[in-house]
Amino acid sequence: MLTFPEGFLWSTSTAAYQIEGGWNVDGKGLSIWDTYTRRNGKIKDGTDGDVACDSYHRYMDDIKVMKEIGVNSYRFSISWPRIMPDGTGRVNQAGLDYYRRLVDALRENDIEPLITLFHWDLPQTLQDKGGWLNRDVTDYFADYVHLTVDALKDQVTRWLTINEINIHACCGHMNGEHAPGFKDDIVGLQVFHNLLLAHGKGVIAGRSASPGGKFGYAPNLDYFYAADSSVQAQAERDFAMAKGNGWVADPVFLGKYPADVWKLYEEQGVAPRVLNGDLKIISQPIDFLGVNFYFANFLGEKPADAGKTDWHALYYPKGLTDLLVWISERYASPEMVITESGCPELVETEPLSTIHDTFRVNYLRDYIKAVHEAIQKGAKVKGYSLWSLLDNMEWQQGYTLRFGIVQVDFKTFERKLKDSARYYSKVVKANAWTE
Repeated sequence: MLTFPEGFLWSTSTAAYQIEGGWNVDGKGLSIWDTYTRRNGKIKDGTDGDVACDSYHRYMDDIKVMKEIGVNSYRFSISWPRIMPDGTGRVNQAGLDYYRRLVDALRENDIEPLITLFHWDLPQTLQDKGGWLNRDVTDYFADYVHLTVDALKDQVTRWLTINEINIHACCGHMNGEHAPGFKDDIVGLQVFHNLLLAHGKGVIAGRSASPGGKFGYAPNLDYFYAADSSVQAQAERDFAMAKGNGWVADPVFLGKYPADVWKLYEEQGVAPRVLNGDLKIISQPIDFLGVNFYFANFLGEKPADAGKTDWHALYYPKGLTDLLVWISERYASPEMVITESGCPELVETEPLSTIHDTFRVNYLRDYIKAVHEAIQKGAKVKGYSLWSLLDNMEWQQGYTLRFGIVQVDFKTFERKLKDSARYYSKVVKANAWTE
């Protein structure tokens, strides 16, 4: 048995669009995902998030299963268009009241809210004004953050500004796989910069509303292994780390973009427009870093012990340990919380996901142990939030990928704990890794 530090946050993660449903009730405005899922051929199984897990109406069912598992934290996101239907201006009190009920219920059950303020569901009205390509939206975001933090600050301490800036910029604006569906490198890299700018403004706005709050963000971070030990291979690996991780983290922690990656983008004519003062705003000190980890990347031959899950993610727990140590060394040992880590089951048709998910039990066993190893090596990891609490609407994959440790029957909305939930429960209740 390997014990974790006292006060360690054991959590599960979800996102508003993927679980809430209630897409047009109680004054909520449209999001870009409400629009995107209605385009023919965009979602693998032709579905949408109109109802999803119906957590908008069944959040107490979610809290019930969390209580049974024993987690002491819950990472979820707030829907910007549920709070501000037009993205700016008019406030929807019914939306604020919903999140107030949710955080109050969590606290009553001794579960600490960990809130993500933006998890990809931009109000459609703001997309109609240019979306994240429009710098004005970074100010609208700051206004939304201030409003929301101020409304919930008495019950919420930990806040994440934006989930996976790099994925939203790349998949939503460069390869067209996510909403709003652009395929343009120039647009994508400018959106990337503007999202970082929005993060910085969000931190400032959040601290203004709640000086005692803790603020961070949650990029998706990978780990890259060199093809061999040669100088050239090591240089290629360092560049891959800078492009994959440094581009989203260096501006926040170091106040600058990686020079070699910037040079490449300048030569390609796709570098973003950066105004004087932008990087000072982006590099506002944060209290913790959310780490979303799914991939280990091998620039050479894949080692024999790197298997695949049911998804395309490589199964390589050591990659998480090495990433956390790399972050600690590069960015002066920031406090970290693993905000996403998990693996899915592929369900091509309507059948429910597997209750006896041995593959996910093994995943959790190995990846939680990898976090402990990183802590032993000096990484300041304060929590682990697996993805995901529930089987849910997995973006462009629809309901064909089931990440949940809790099975959802999308006809009855019954929730059932899987074997992985029962294993996770043993870990969180003992605050220790166990076989």
